[in-house]
Amino acid sequence: MFTGIVEEIGGITGIDRLGDSVRLKVGATRVLEDAHLGDSIAVNGVCLTVVSVGEGYFTADCMQETLDRSSLGGLDIGSRVNLERALPANGRLGGHIMQGHVDATAALISRTHSENWDVLRFSLPAELARYVVEKGSIALNGTSLTVSALGADWFEVSLIPTTLRETTHGGLVPGDPVNVEVDVIAKYVERMMAPGTGPENTSD
Repeated sequence: MFTGIVEEIGGITGIDRLGDSVRLKVGATRVLEDAHLGDSIAVNGVCLTVVSVGEGYFTADCMQETLDRSSLGGLDIGSRVNLERALPANGRLGGHIMQGHVDATAALISRTHSENWDVLRFSLPAELARYVVEKGSIALNGTSLTVSALGADWFEVSLIPTTLRETTHGGLVPGDPVNVEVDVIAKYVERMMAPGTGPENTSD
């Protein structure tokens, strides 16, 4: 699992297209300190498995499901990406519980500059609207954020200078897509409350 506290901004240094999959080469520093084959690293919020580690980079494979569900298929060499290693069992939960399983993508509609923060408004995919609540948690490109305002088909997040500086959100422009992961707890609650899934429907 992840917490949405981005450790560093990495860069795509290579893209190897393998039919219905892609192997990404990601330039990084901090997340490589203890990286090994098979480790999980979130790339723009997508949990990827480390295939190889070299001097200043790691590689990871993206299958078609990942390319269809996320914005990783649109990355180019030179693209900047948010990186986070999986949370160790004794780690600090600084953001919120995240799986690195992207639900959909959303587009930046507008950004409003203020003296000490920016307000970013994104489109809200209809299929995710029921999971998004004002003051609730949402993950955008692997960053744990709080929903500061909510409409029928949009939501906003308010970003402090540190977030703008330490993540790729500082460089987003209207039209840019972001990977969205809603709070998994909301999905479990919905499933448990659905007709036919309660304990009274289980057999001994």
